[in-house]
Amino acid sequence: MGNGTGIGRVRGLGSARHGAHHWLAQRYTAAGNLLLVLWLLFSLISLPGLDYESVTSWIANPLVAVPMMLMLVSIFWHLRLGMQVMLEDYVHDKGLAFLSMLLLNFYAFGGAAAGIFAIAKIAFTGVVK
Repeated sequence: MGNGTGIGRVRGLGSARHGAHHWLAQRYTAAGNLLLVLWLLFSLISLPGLDYESVTSWIANPLVAVPMMLMLVSIFWHLRLGMQVMLEDYVHDKGLAFLSMLLLNFYAFGGAAAGIFAIAKIAFTGVVK
């Protein structure tokens, strides 16, 4: 079987051995997102009002701020995992694939960091300007 056949072209390439971990991580983050978003919805419904003062005082509670931060990390991690698979499947140019992954990582980590910063600012100061 030479290089001209299908098996000859893929021989030696083998498995990258990270697909199962990636698949499991995406499922775990999806389950975490489901639980945390349901927690968020039920928490918001139970608030007496959705005005600025009541929501900021609600977020200032550590029992609310920590799950909110966990939700942000889980959502952005899930987003990154899903977009990575899409980019690996559909972007074939090596340079463009590298640039796309770089931008995706900056977006995911930057978005999570910005959200965590906003929640921490509310939790520690109670004000956002």
